[in-house]
Amino acid sequence: MSELSNTKALRQKKLHQVAHELIKYGNSRNFLKENPEFIDTVIPSDFITLFDALVSEGHSMEALKTCSNKILNLFHRPISNYKRIEPQQNSFLALFEANNTAMEQQLNKITPVFKAFNKDTANKTLKNELSQQFKKLQQFESYYIIKENILFPVIEGLWTDYRCLQLMWSFHDDIRRNIKKIIETLNNEIIDLKEFNRWVGDVFFNMMTIKFREEHILFPYLLETMDETELNEKLAESSHMELPYIKAQKEILSQTKANLSTDASDLDTGLLTVEQIKLIFNHLPVDITYVDENDTVRYFSTPKKRIFPRTKTIIGRKVHNCHPPESVHVVEKIVDSFKSGEKDEASFWIDMKGQKFLIQYFAVRDSNQQYKGVIEVSQEISEIQTLKGEKRLLDWE
Repeated sequence: MSELSNTKALRQKKLHQVAHELIKYGNSRNFLKENPEFIDTVIPSDFITLFDALVSEGHSMEALKTCSNKILNLFHRPISNYKRIEPQQNSFLALFEANNTAMEQQLNKITPVFKAFNKDTANKTLKNELSQQFKKLQQFESYYIIKENILFPVIEGLWTDYRCLQLMWSFHDDIRRNIKKIIETLNNEIIDLKEFNRWVGDVFFNMMTIKFREEHILFPYLLETMDETELNEKLAESSHMELPYIKAQKEILSQTKANLSTDASDLDTGLLTVEQIKLIFNHLPVDITYVDENDTVRYFSTPKKRIFPRTKTIIGRKVHNCHPPESVHVVEKIVDSFKSGEKDEASFWIDMKGQKFLIQYFAVRDSNQQYKGVIEVSQEISEIQTLKGEKRLLDWE
């Protein structure tokens, strides 16, 4: 075992040398001259450990994304040739990979239309077809949401070197952002073709890059480190979130429910059972998430129409792991200001899918004003914004 550990340590040392050369100089010519035989000695899981360490070193996410693309291109052959563990038929990882294949097929459908449009940008039929095809591709966002909210928490609880997920999440955001730009641009009369083509190129490259990393690094190592039956049970919640192209089959859906006490609890202003408390929270027209004083997610409500996706795998997850790396600093600033007593509330409002959403954070303090966590409350307020005058009578008829 110690020999294996030493061998991995040596590979990590050399991989760090390659990575730091790429970050500093943009190439690794010096390393390749000095270590011509090293490339074929690596194994896919080495890159999980490597990227975890690089994220921990504090490099910018943009520098790390560029570095990861270059280093995985450099080691593409041994990663591709490594005999991976295949997911079981009808398992959730097999389902994820089937959606990946469908995503690649959608990219292939876009390619001829995109090439034709580049030759005739004034052709409205081509323009409309390209827009429709990218809208179908945009549906794949639900796959990334499931990864971020269900698969990532499972991995965080399993591995100590999980920070590579932050890198993957950042790529997800790049893909989402660029597809949105492409669709919006196709609604314009005039298109900056150079910029437009760059966005399209980035989407194709990043989506296929993420697919490769999942199927040759992330998923196989997950199967090496976790029993697939247990993994299926943990991923069963993804059945409640729509996968983009290929849905889960009934035979792989298994979900356990916690045994909750129905004894009444004294809430000072009344006695309520656990079931009544659940009903009250879940009938409020807002999303509620509670994070305790240790920055750990402890609860979220499940109203009929959730604004942001939440699944039970988020319970016990550290709050900074629940946000993309580019925006996590905002959440950390809010929490730090609440803990210090500097602030008690923070509010944001955004436009999304033609609606206006209010997102508020409230510090939770006990009777001694000791910090006990933070509540996030999100609400769709489009209709509220239109209210004028007064309404004092019931007008159901």
